[in-house]
Amino acid sequence: MLDALAPFDCFVSGTDTGIGKTHVSATLLRHWRGQGARVLGMKPVASGCERTASGLRNEDALKLIAAADARVPYETINPFALRDPLAPELAAANDGVEITLPPIEKAYAALRMASDYVLVEGVGGWLSPITASMDQKAIVHAFDLPVIMVVGVRLGCVHQARATARAILGDGCRLAGWIANEIDPNMDAFADNLNILTRVLEQPPMAVLRFDADAAT
Repeated sequence: MLDALAPFDCFVSGTDTGIGKTHVSATLLRHWRGQGARVLGMKPVASGCERTASGLRNEDALKLIAAADARVPYETINPFALRDPLAPELAAANDGVEITLPPIEKAYAALRMASDYVLVEGVGGWLSPITASMDQKAIVHAFDLPVIMVVGVRLGCVHQARATARAILGDGCRLAGWIANEIDPNMDAFADNLNILTRVLEQPPMAVLRFDADAAT
């Protein structure tokens, strides 16, 4: 189903944590590169980073870099790299870092100059806050990005998808569509659940990614 999906600037969010946003984002980046597009991925805020000789590095951000074959400084892809695997505002407090929008805007502008399209990956689910005063919608509004919603297909996904879609629209953002990511290979009635999701979301999935060992990252 990815064959019909042309590249565009977008923000990738999801119905929850651990439902495969990075797996989907990296798949999109590789696919769009295969179409000949210059695309870059961005992870504005990432917690749970590992300390390396080059500084803090996040596994998800590194996957986006590899998928896009990015030749830009790491800090442009991931301007806020936080050490502890906690909610961003908690991890930032532990690191003595204040997460603000201007550094993210500066990094995004640099990525736009270096590419045709930029895919921005959020943190956790759509309603996961970035700071006490900043939600993810702030980034979406700042760059006027349509949102791709990743639905981790497992028990309970219909409720999570409906609630997330309503929240995205309620926040005044555009929902470009949704991508189904199979994260439970033992789930009963996978196809039937896709049919229900298509009905309640009032549109078919942009793509369906079947189970992959890395799909929950």
